[in-house]
Amino acid sequence: MPDRLIGKVAIVFGAGSAGTGWGNGKAAAVAFAREGARVVCVDRIAGAAEETAHLIGEEGNEAEAIAADVTDSEAVARAVAFTERRFGGIDILHNNVGLAEPGGPEDLDEAAWLRAIEINVGGVWRTCRAVLPGMRARRRGAVVNISSVASIRCSGAPVFAYAAAKAAVNQATVAVAIQYARDGIRANAILPGLLDTSLRDDCRTAGTRDAGRDRLVPLGRLGEAWDIAHAAVFLASDEARFITGVCLPVDGGQSCCMAALS
Repeated sequence: MPDRLIGKVAIVFGAGSAGTGWGNGKAAAVAFAREGARVVCVDRIAGAAEETAHLIGEEGNEAEAIAADVTDSEAVARAVAFTERRFGGIDILHNNVGLAEPGGPEDLDEAAWLRAIEINVGGVWRTCRAVLPGMRARRRGAVVNISSVASIRCSGAPVFAYAAAKAAVNQATVAVAIQYARDGIRANAILPGLLDTSLRDDCRTAGTRDAGRDRLVPLGRLGEAWDIAHAAVFLASDEARFITGVCLPVDGGQSCCMAALS
């Protein structure tokens, strides 16, 4: 068994899948476990978290499942406390929860705007607030936040709230990286591009392919959940021990020429 994360404990928020197949959080949780980490799978939907934990267990690895909504500070704190009691501490915090509210400034009502901020940025704040004290006490830890290429490039799609919220996630990641660097804690963000996952960015049916969309990616194909998961494993591992404050596009080159392709 690969061992890049042997002895590590990971808590993955958004570890379930929005549909059938593989989403980013589900793949990351399984990938962490395959590298030797003990994983706590957290999702708003208990059954989704349990499904991921079950898959990990079937492969002979260790996982627990717990339901928690990242907009609920008490639920997040309970999930973190459970993980610390069960495994003695947290080495990896993986934030995968996100919501793409469609529409420009004139299209969004206040509830939609606030929902996008609460879930995309507020979720990162709540989980960091709960996890960082333990990491600081142990003087080690890695935070991996899932952002989006939409945070740094505009594809032309009207996703005002989502783009703003994910841009905030980027800078929040950098802020954590700098503030906690001397505590032995690293923080990095992954910026996925166009993916073919269980939750497509345009909400089409999961698993369908579109040659036009493939052509938007210089490598000629949509990404997969495993592309994000493998990057997350690297950033969480000691192989990345000198990497912090990085916002890493995992997008097949899309962000290099997004304006020209949109």
